[in-house]
Amino acid sequence: MIEKLEACPVCSSGEISLFIGCDDHFLSHEHFNIEACKSCGFKFTNPRPVANELGKYYQSKEYISHSNSRQGIFNIVYQLLRKFTIAGKYRLIRKLSSGNKILDIGCATGEFLAYMKSKGYDATGIEPDENARKMAKEQHSLKVLDETDIDQLPDGSFDVITLWHVLEHVSGLEKRMQDLNRLLSANGILIIAVPNANSYDAKVYGEFWAAYDVPRHLYHFSSESMTTLLQRFNFEKPEIFPMKLDSYYVSLLSEKYKRGKMGYMGGIWNGYCSNWSARKEMNYSSLIFASKKKITH
Repeated sequence: MIEKLEACPVCSSGEISLFIGCDDHFLSHEHFNIEACKSCGFKFTNPRPVANELGKYYQSKEYISHSNSRQGIFNIVYQLLRKFTIAGKYRLIRKLSSGNKILDIGCATGEFLAYMKSKGYDATGIEPDENARKMAKEQHSLKVLDETDIDQLPDGSFDVITLWHVLEHVSGLEKRMQDLNRLLSANGILIIAVPNANSYDAKVYGEFWAAYDVPRHLYHFSSESMTTLLQRFNFEKPEIFPMKLDSYYVSLLSEKYKRGKMGYMGGIWNGYCSNWSARKEMNYSSLIFASKKKITH
């Protein structure tokens, strides 16, 4: 079953139109449309599978964040780079926050949370996938809850809330933004990382851009649309940081989707060009948004 949104999830405008059509290159090979809001420019997969049917689009041993696969050179490189990026995420959090209670929503198999725990953080995870949740608990002895448990968490109980390439997957966007505001402490920091649909590599690869990843990615953010969304739910205008390695990963995968085989030279070149073109306007392939709650009197 599918559902069709009649209004923009960010600004609620009903003025939406087709932006691009994409195939699910990763798994099902089904065709999906991405529509754009004429008012705010936000892009979203529409129509899309209903929430209780989205799970089947993740059922693959090659879905790295859930399977933690180390088979094949692409997955091996992914695992090596993940260790590097996790250390970078830790340094960013240390720079932006002061408390030690962290909630990672969409924690997958728990590598990031385990690292934060090793650095003295009181770490909690939310993960809807049962197998990934089990791996996080068994391999790292982490406290990881099902997504349905989020409503049971106390108000204002976390100094840091992170969503690393997760918000684009969440079917109930408005509810999730309300959850984030409720759970974050008064001086806490919210950190959201998402692909940037306005990046150079998105424009180069078009319908083959791997970070469209329909229908798993329901939303396709830009700096402007993420800022609008955060401010709508009572967060401050965010600080924005780049994820420079993502351009290479996404471009390599896009080459595979476009050509039917891994094009290493083209992927590396377009990843480099994407980072080069993004320098002045912070328009990188993936972006990190860090925001605090607005103080109300």
